[in-house]
Amino acid sequence: MTPKPIPDTPPLFRGVENVSDDKGLLSFRVPSDWSRAELDDDRNGMMFLPDIDDPDTHLSFWVSKLEQPIKQEDQADLRDGIAKGLESLPNCVVESESDDSYGNLIKFERIFTYGEDLRRKRRSWYLYVDEWALVIAYQGATPEHYEYWLPMGNYAFATFNVPEWLWYATDRDLKFRP
Repeated sequence: MTPKPIPDTPPLFRGVENVSDDKGLLSFRVPSDWSRAELDDDRNGMMFLPDIDDPDTHLSFWVSKLEQPIKQEDQADLRDGIAKGLESLPNCVVESESDDSYGNLIKFERIFTYGEDLRRKRRSWYLYVDEWALVIAYQGATPEHYEYWLPMGNYAFATFNVPEWLWYATDRDLKFRP
């Protein structure tokens, strides 16, 4: 599918809304005029599209329950898993990467392009905290679409939040649960 041409005028915020997953594990803000869509697989999450006719440009998130709680010592294994996942994408080129940990909360950020005939560009955060994997991704149908919608993508990432009780789960010595 060939993406639509990029408009001549810059994108505008017409409003924002706060969104979260149904378990209350993450929240962030998205443009209120973007369409909401379900993910097309069994992931527990949601997708937001600036143009309903262009599903390859979107902001999405999903949450997965892990088999066991994550510890800071798992960071290298998780990094390897992310690298293998990205290597499985056709012609994936990682443009930027960072790895952070805050106690037992582990965060990986990757900005990459992939695709054969049509290149896509994506920014993803992969967060592992306690027994949860949280992913937020912003993707452009092309690198040009990525750049065009980037202010909205950056805003969503800047407003990303995990609840206080989940931060407590990153400290081995604390056992706070709501």
